Amino acid sequence: MDDLTSRSATLSPMSSLNKCSNSVHTKEILHACEINIIKDASSGITWLSIIASTSPFVGLFGTVVGILESFAKFSNESKVGFSVIAPAISEALVATAAGIFVAIFAYTFHQILVRKVYELNTYLKAQSQILIAKG
Repeated sequence: MDDLTSRSATLSPMSSLNKCSNSVHTKEILHACEINIIKDASSGITWLSIIASTSPFVGLFGTVVGILESFAKFSNESKVGFSVIAPAISEALVATAAGIFVAIFAYTFHQILVRKVYELNTYLKAQSQILIAKG
């Protein structure tokens, strides 16, 4: 990033921005290239967000189904003690734990990737400004 702020800032011919613009550095072309690069860099982030936000609900649904199945199984018995119910409910709660576990990692990686895309966007805008000023 320090290279961008120096007076002798240059853009590598191998950079994505330079390749996309075919060395034509107009404001419009560079802006279109920025959008294209960010679109490519951010593909898949939406799915990660969906997984992070829905996995706890999937886990909770699994818990509810597990508890309902347990109660249905116990409805035929006249006397059911805590020692019989507890393992069934415990097994059902594993689904919630799994959903939360998936959500934590999906959300964390989603946030990391969103930040990286933001940094890339900022970097591309700085490069574009330098190219426009030199062009």
